[in-house]
Amino acid sequence: MEKLVQEFTNMGTKLMKGFDTLSKIEDVDIATSPKTAVYKEDKLTLYRYDRETDATYKTPVLIVYALVNTYKMLDLQPDRSYIKNLLAAGLDVYLIDWGFPGKGDRYLSLDDYINGYINNCVDVIRKKHRLESINMMSICQGGTMSVIYASLYPNKIKNLVTHVTPVDFKGNDGLLFRWSKDMDFDKLVDANHGLVPGDFLNQGFDMLKPMMKVQKQQALTNSLDDKEKLLNFLRMEKWISESPDQAGECFRQFMTDLYQKNKLVSGELEVGGKKVNLKNLTSPLLNIYATEDHLVPPSATIPLNDLVGSTDKELYSFKGGHIGVFVGGKSQKELAPAVTAWLKKRDN
Repeated sequence: MEKLVQEFTNMGTKLMKGFDTLSKIEDVDIATSPKTAVYKEDKLTLYRYDRETDATYKTPVLIVYALVNTYKMLDLQPDRSYIKNLLAAGLDVYLIDWGFPGKGDRYLSLDDYINGYINNCVDVIRKKHRLESINMMSICQGGTMSVIYASLYPNKIKNLVTHVTPVDFKGNDGLLFRWSKDMDFDKLVDANHGLVPGDFLNQGFDMLKPMMKVQKQQALTNSLDDKEKLLNFLRMEKWISESPDQAGECFRQFMTDLYQKNKLVSGELEVGGKKVNLKNLTSPLLNIYATEDHLVPPSATIPLNDLVGSTDKELYSFKGGHIGVFVGGKSQKELAPAVTAWLKKRDN
């Protein structure tokens, strides 16, 4: 009984400190690295990150993030920022911010995103730097779109770096891959009037690892009396809460043609009336997968190296999870240096 009373007392003390700590936090800032908008189209904004010194790499890099969630995870906070690490290495970094689709965007398709938005951004950078080709760095679903893009426009991509990118969807290693095989995505899109809510997707991601919420509650409790730990927790939660809705037609095509029919691997995928042949992707490729990834299992990523036409290709195994690739302490010390070193060797 005395032990139980002491535990309640300690918890009460921690809660009081937590309230005091929260009262001193005016705002939770994420994605604070300075950047300048250089191109806008519909909801999309192309940013170029500001540099205090000239880039030491000849070739700029365009980051293509997924349509799910936002790019801000790459720049979560100053000491856990993949963007800052790339800038510190000397890269000239551009990034696509997809924005937040509204009802008027419900009919946007893979063709619009790949042959339209991505291609336009690539051309803006090529023109600005007077280059025939640029580097592309992509994440998750953005990686899948980049692989498709580099297969359709091989002459515009000098080097391609993919992170936790699903390409081969035939397996059932991940729960998301199993669920998607039997879901009626036409009904899902139509029931939501052509715009799939970001909150709905987040609820689905939570169900993939039900104990994650318990772990979050424990992490919150343990950080209540530590301002820096509490800010770390709140930044991640803010990023998750900002998840955009999905344009229905693109979501429908991505889930049906790829997750259910695996058309990218079979060579049957058509984007803008053109068949996507992965053998046409001939640029040097660095393909990064996470060993503990529950969203994009390694079995969905690893096959890419055997499917493309590149002769210079490397598979990089990162010990960690889907998000840890970018925000974990190990990532800050290991991944960005490895990626920038790989690009440096091919920056001629």
